[in-house]
Amino acid sequence: MRMNLRRLTIITVALVTIWFLVSHLSLLEVPASAPPQHKLEHLEDRLVKLQVKMDQQLTDSNNLLAKVKQHLKKNARKEVKEIIENDIDIEGASNPILPVLVIACDRITVKRCLDSLVKFRPSKETFPIIVSQDCGHNATYKVIKSFTEVDPTITVVQQPDRSEIQLPRAKVKFRGYYKIARHYRFALNHVFNTLGHKAVIIVEDDLDISPDFFEYFLGTYPLLLKDPSIWCVSAWNDNGKREVIDMSRPELLHRTDFFPGLGWILRKDTWAQLEPKWPEAFFDDWLRDPKNTDGRACIRPEISRTYSFGKVGVSKGLFFDMHLRYMHLNTDFVEFTKLNLTYLLKDVYDETLMSSVYGLDEMSAEEVISSAGTDPVRVPYTNAKTYQKAAKKLGLMEDFRSGIPRTAYMGIVTCFIRGRRVYLAPDYPWTKYDPAWG
Repeated sequence: MRMNLRRLTIITVALVTIWFLVSHLSLLEVPASAPPQHKLEHLEDRLVKLQVKMDQQLTDSNNLLAKVKQHLKKNARKEVKEIIENDIDIEGASNPILPVLVIACDRITVKRCLDSLVKFRPSKETFPIIVSQDCGHNATYKVIKSFTEVDPTITVVQQPDRSEIQLPRAKVKFRGYYKIARHYRFALNHVFNTLGHKAVIIVEDDLDISPDFFEYFLGTYPLLLKDPSIWCVSAWNDNGKREVIDMSRPELLHRTDFFPGLGWILRKDTWAQLEPKWPEAFFDDWLRDPKNTDGRACIRPEISRTYSFGKVGVSKGLFFDMHLRYMHLNTDFVEFTKLNLTYLLKDVYDETLMSSVYGLDEMSAEEVISSAGTDPVRVPYTNAKTYQKAAKKLGLMEDFRSGIPRTAYMGIVTCFIRGRRVYLAPDYPWTKYDPAWG
């Protein structure tokens, strides 16, 4: 696009210049019978007139080029919109097969997760379910088999390598995280390389889903295919508590630089980039480092489409009691496949976000909490400490991963408090995240 525009600019300028010179050579002609002094005066007069015309022509050419650029940009954006709005088949965007990979271990409550998936699954053919089980827990395996035996579109595979992972004494307490990363690597290789799928929706065995969970991924999948700046779509909002979200906007989606997880879709070509450098442990935080995802973003909802009921796990229930139990699960059915989601394309979203946020009135976090009003506002922060202070006051998660606040996009965290949209935004020219934060 940029190369074509540059070529068009050069060609246009050259053609306009040639046309102008050819069509205006007569201005320099001097009558042969004129005296020498008159010839000189005549030539000077013609040169002045020629300069005026050239200046006007240059202005007209610049105006023409501006119109050409705007036309090309508009048509390029229109093309993307038409692709998504009309569901044109780009690399399988129309009628895709999106298997659901359930990561399981030793929790018999996987039944609750599978019941939820089966209940809301609109098509067995579009959404086959693949359960990958680690741990060798027989009771859990029997629960999974009770589903596979009655439905051939639900299958189970067992992680073959269940050997103990040797770790230094200081890391032994994190062994569970090492096993999870190993299991994910096996399961994703199985889905993409053994079964040959092009994309997969990943859930863990302790997730409930919303009624429109599958519709959400069907509607957003074309974005994942078309916009190279998006590497994942997640069903989760890390700041998804009822008090800080707009309950009246279940259709609202956002871009985020922070990998949310907890129900997300991944493409095969992205996995091919990630797999060779896949970490030994803490893969979710590894995915939150921009270096590992080439600085690309994810899509996430205003209201979560998943809910974690897994109090028992490698985190020993601490994260659940402090945070997960308060998250709100969407209950409205939104027909995402019928919505225009082009506002999430990078060029459109970035321009809109920056122009709107930095044109808002400023407020402190304390003023947001204590005052009434419906107009959106911006709460500025200058460093990690002032961010955390404001986030805590607003009821948001305060932590960072690789310097990125949860749900942030271009340094901006958005929430909805007491009837108004609030943007917690850098009060300085933001260029990138600082890994030293947090």
